[in-house]
Amino acid sequence: MLVYSGDKDFICNWRGGEAWTNAVEWSGEAEFNKVEYKDWTVNGKAAGSLKVYKNFKFLRVFNAGHMVPMNQPVNALAMLKDFIMNDITMIKVKDEKAQFL
Repeated sequence: MLVYSGDKDFICNWRGGEAWTNAVEWSGEAEFNKVEYKDWTVNGKAAGSLKVYKNFKFLRVFNAGHMVPMNQPVNALAMLKDFIMNDITMIKVKDEKAQFL
């Protein structure tokens, strides 16, 4: 499961997303809460902060509001592609332009 929030979102702020992901009851709750954020990069640039334990992930996307794909289309596309491929911690994007099929 991937939960993501833009750090400039004034509708559903990222701290609220962080709080509920830390509070959700599940078998890995204690371990998830001990995990430190890691830098999430796209094209070699800092794009957010990522916290991962097993299959539960919380991503704070930098410089994005409530509509992350509108504010950060390249980063949002990379996030979705890598989430689908189960490789969210190893984000790599070759093109600077988002391509939609």
